[in-house]
This record gives sequence, C-alpha cells and structure tokens, in this order.
Amino acid sequence: MEYKDVFFTTAGSIGSITLNSPGTANALSRNMISELISILKSFRDQSSTKVLIIKAAGKHFCSGHNLTEMIDSHVTDYKFIFGQCAEMMSLIHEIPQIVIAQIHGVATAAGCQLAAQCDLGVAAETSRFGTPGVKIGLFCTTPMVALSRAIGRKHALEMLLTGRLITAQQAHSYGLVNHVVPEAELERATFDLAETIAKSSPLTLGIGKKAFYTQIDMPENQAYDHAVEVMTLNLMTEDAQNGIKAFLTKKSPIWKGR
Repeated sequence: MEYKDVFFTTAGSIGSITLNSPGTANALSRNMISELISILKSFRDQSSTKVLIIKAAGKHFCSGHNLTEMIDSHVTDYKFIFGQCAEMMSLIHEIPQIVIAQIHGVATAAGCQLAAQCDLGVAAETSRFGTPGVKIGLFCTTPMVALSRAIGRKHALEMLLTGRLITAQQAHSYGLVNHVVPEAELERATFDLAETIAKSSPLTLGIGKKAFYTQIDMPENQAYDHAVEVMTLNLMTEDAQNGIKAFLTKKSPIWKGR
C-alpha cells in the first residue's frame, strides 16, 4: 500500500515509521492518522519486526492535530477525528512490537500525546514538548490521557493549564522521555536502543508489553496474581525454555517466536 503522509522502512527486525508532512509540522491530519492506523494494524500478527521507531521528517516531530480540519465543521466530523486518533494511540499499546518515539523540534498537543503514548522515547536536547490547546480555547483533553499516564499528575496538569512548552531536560526529569541526546546523535541513539531491545525473543517482548499495560493500573495484589499467571505461561514457551538452557550452558539463544 502506498502512503501519502507517512512512509515505512525496515532494517532487520527494526521498523521505522516516518511522519512525512513537514509543511504542516507533521500535523496529524485525518489522512495521516488513517495511514498510521493501517501500518500499525499490519503488525498485530507479525513477529519478524520486533521494534518500531516513530520519527518525523522536517524541522519538527509533530505539532498536533491539523487545525484546518477543526473549524466550521459538524460535531460528527470532530468526534470522528478524535475517535480516529484515540484508536491510533491505543494501537501503539496493543501491538506486540515495542514502539519508540524519536523526537526532535516540537511535540505539541496531539504530537505530545503521540510521544507520551509510545512505549519509550528518545529526544534531541533541543526538542520541546507542550499541550498548548488551552491558549486557543481547546483544552488538550485527549492528549491529557497519555500525558497524565506518563508523568506525575501535577506536572501534567501544569502543562495542560499553562500551555507552556517544556525543555527536553524537563521532559526527561518528568519521565516523559527515557533519554536526551544531542540532535546529531538522535537517530543513532534511538536505533541503538531499538537494537538492544530487538536482541530478545519477539514472543517474550510481546508478552511483557501486554502484561505491563494490563497490570499497571491494577491494585497490587491483583497485579501480582496476573503477573504469576503470565510468567507461568511465559515459562512454558519454547523461547523461554531455550533461553534458560542457553544461559546455563553459556550459549547464545536462538529465538523461534513460540
């Protein structure tokens, strides 16, 4: 399938999705969101790709929704756009691949949401993050969902209420991104992180990611009950048995994805 606003490449077990609308600062138009949904869905039952990197062409990562689609329209159109975006964001957590945001320039509004929703994030030290919707009369309510789950409540609420941009260093201290690097090193640092993760079994990565998001909001006792079940089933897989035997015999494991 050919895409207009994104493009996709692979290097071994690592895939890269590039937002490709630099003229709009990679605004999440209806078409771009639709294309992202299509790409993400294609990975649901695919194990040859273990890690996905979401990055962007041009000066900025993502400026949020395309505001030209937000005026003089019908309530059903607006609800469709936000629902479509929510579906895309949810897919990032639902697919078994680990998704890493590679952020440069600005990540604002739904672009900040996208960065927060990804499993991990690597940011250029010159990047900026914000939820400035309040400044134009449109509170960043859907970005709030991802942001408030990625960072502390008071930091999230201050970002949402003031609309001020924060630095990459602040984003790191808040827990919004994992690493901050010089912009010249951003691509290499992100790929190195992806390569480290991709050394593991695709089955194990998928099991772990699903379990993480399932247990994160559970009460502790319920979370432990769930973790016991998942870890027991994980131990029954061929990859886990082979991996343990390889470790005990000081050999390199061979992953079969089962």
